[in-house]
Amino acid sequence: MKANPRDIILRPVVSEQSMSDLGDGKYTFKVSMGANKTQIRQAIQEIFKVRVQEVNTMHVHGKTRRMGRTQGSLPDWKKAVVKLEPGQKIPFFEGMST
Repeated sequence: MKANPRDIILRPVVSEQSMSDLGDGKYTFKVSMGANKTQIRQAIQEIFKVRVQEVNTMHVHGKTRRMGRTQGSLPDWKKAVVKLEPGQKIPFFEGMST
């Protein structure tokens, strides 16, 4: 069963590090925990109509949070850094890199 690409790519990650990587053609996304690199590559290519050169993934552990005496943690999540072929761009990110 083929997964919907919008269920694999959850949202873009906007941070100082991810914005500085835009110059190298690298885009960062929060992805589904069960997604593999091949599924992420196909989803990016289908959603944004670009050619993907490389996909790197990592698990990010949730931060510990406190509220008074009660301690909890945010959920773990998976991050994907996608490098596009030279000359390819995702227009959605281009307005944010100012």
